[in-house]
Amino acid sequence: MQLMMNYIWNIIYAILGRLSPKTLVSLHYRRSRGTFLKWKNPQSLDEKINWLKFYGDTSRWPELADKYRVREYVAKCGFEKMLVPLIGKWDKATDIEWDKLPNQFVMKTNHGSGDALICKDKQSLDTVFWTAEFARLLDSKFGRSMGEPHYDKIIPCIIAEQLLDNTKQRIKSTSLVDYKIWSFDGKPAYIWACYNRTKESCVVGVYDLDWNFHPEYSVSLPHYILANQPLPRPYSLDSMLDAASRLSKGFPEIRVDFYEVDGKPYFGEMTFTASAGFNSFYTSEFQNILGRLIKL
Repeated sequence: MQLMMNYIWNIIYAILGRLSPKTLVSLHYRRSRGTFLKWKNPQSLDEKINWLKFYGDTSRWPELADKYRVREYVAKCGFEKMLVPLIGKWDKATDIEWDKLPNQFVMKTNHGSGDALICKDKQSLDTVFWTAEFARLLDSKFGRSMGEPHYDKIIPCIIAEQLLDNTKQRIKSTSLVDYKIWSFDGKPAYIWACYNRTKESCVVGVYDLDWNFHPEYSVSLPHYILANQPLPRPYSLDSMLDAASRLSKGFPEIRVDFYEVDGKPYFGEMTFTASAGFNSFYTSEFQNILGRLIKL
């Protein structure tokens, strides 16, 4: 019965995502939070993120949420050295020149999330499967699933970047440590760090700008597991904060993500609608703390 209900809700969401994204957001907020989203007087982080989707100035969102085009913006802001080296870019999956790629790389679409191919040994890669998979991903409408219309305005492409070495970090982690900096019109405020990431889960924690650990701001969930101890402060935190400050200037709210390998910071991406505006892993207190920092 539950599987049937989930199937029906997925159909409803798919229809609303195409015809009325705002209605989709309202419905999902009511189902997931048990309360109505206050469109006329948003207060929390998630309420304001969703308000910005439909009433804010989103004119630059498609450019900067685009994992390929944002590279030009990062370079113009003076942080070209933080960009992960680009290996290739293709508009069609059938254009990918697999034989010319290095043995290790990361490949992803510019308009999706969580679809990266992390290749550590090209010789064992099923290129026929991945060609078909990236053709499917190029045709997908990522933004429609959770009411994020700006993603539909991104011209899809595929990019490949250098694979960063996750063994050269301050801690042992199965993945790169992702330092996600919440920033508000040029003012970084908090860092959400994620590591030991798999498809099933990742370990997370909130830190302030002095790298004090705040477990009281997180809700531990099956996928987002609260860390039981703080991470060491990244060597390049000051550089990351400087970059986040300059990159976020002019935007009421944005999350700027970074990695650190061998003490060097690398830019990850810019996200205007983190978790599509449904950051269920934060407490109500932290939702309101971040919400107060967003000036609509």
